[in-house]
Parts: sequence; structure tokens; C-alpha cells
Amino acid sequence: MMRSLNRCSKHRAAWLLLALTAFALELVALYFQHVMRLNPCVLCIYQRCALYGVVAAGLVGAIAPATPLRFVVLALWLYSAWEGLLLAMKHTDIQLHPSPFVTCDFFVSFPSWLPLDKWLPSVFSDCAVRQWHFLSLEMPQWMIVIFGAYLAVAVLILLAQCFPPRKRDLFSR
Repeated sequence: MMRSLNRCSKHRAAWLLLALTAFALELVALYFQHVMRLNPCVLCIYQRCALYGVVAAGLVGAIAPATPLRFVVLALWLYSAWEGLLLAMKHTDIQLHPSPFVTCDFFVSFPSWLPLDKWLPSVFSDCAVRQWHFLSLEMPQWMIVIFGAYLAVAVLILLAQCFPPRKRDLFSR
């Protein structure tokens, strides 16, 4: 299995599939925001940024999948999935255990070149507000599942790099 994962990590289609799945989740988030009118909170936007990191990893990995660039992109994928998982867990904790001491960030940390909190302050909702659920899980809980899956696959792909594919000879299948 590890050898086949190693072989898969050197093909463009696998990296494009990674980018496509994360991009599809971004489109779903935009659907929730603009069609269903569910305003995102600050942590939601941070989680979207982590998903953009996964999209970027998939797109850059598709450029040159069989080169050492794959390890840099794998590091970006691992970092984005890990940060997204931590953010989703923090968001879930705020929703499940509301407290006046545990809230969204008072001072958001958007980059200075993209101050979304100043440009669109009415877009953001409170992190403790439960706006949507599916199969008895809230949106941040689903993001834990999603980022956990991305992280697990990234770790497997990283471990698979230690198992080079076998060379095929004339008599092997």
C-alpha cells in the first residue's frame, strides 16, 4: 500500500484531485455564505484560508509531482491541514461550551494588505452562533472531520515517501 501511495504521489492527477476537493469545499462555503445567507465568523474565514493552503498545495504539486518540490508542497499541505484542524477544534469548543471568557478573537489577525474586518465588518457573525447542522454535527465539527482526513492522508503520503516503488522488470506484473 505504501509503495502505491508513493507512486500515486508522483502523478499529477492525485495532486489535482487534492486541489479539486479543497476547492469544492471552498465553493460550498461560498454557497452557504451567499445563497443560504449564513454569515461566517472570524474562525470560519481562518479555516477557509487553511483550505486555500490545501488548494495551493494541490496546484503546486501538480506542476512537478515527480520532483523534490513534492516535499515542499507536502509540508504546505501538512501545515494547512494541521492549522485548519486546530482552528476547527477551537471553533467547536466555542460552540459546544459557550463562555464569556472563550470567544472569537477580539482583534482579528488578517494581513495588513487584506483587512477584511475593516472592509466588511457586517459580514462576520459570532463564533458561538450555531447556524447549520447536518447529521447532528455542526459545521465546525464537520471541518474537524475534513481537516482530520486531509491530515491523515498527508501523513500517509509523507510516510510513503520512505517506500520507493519497485522497479519493474521483464517478468513482473
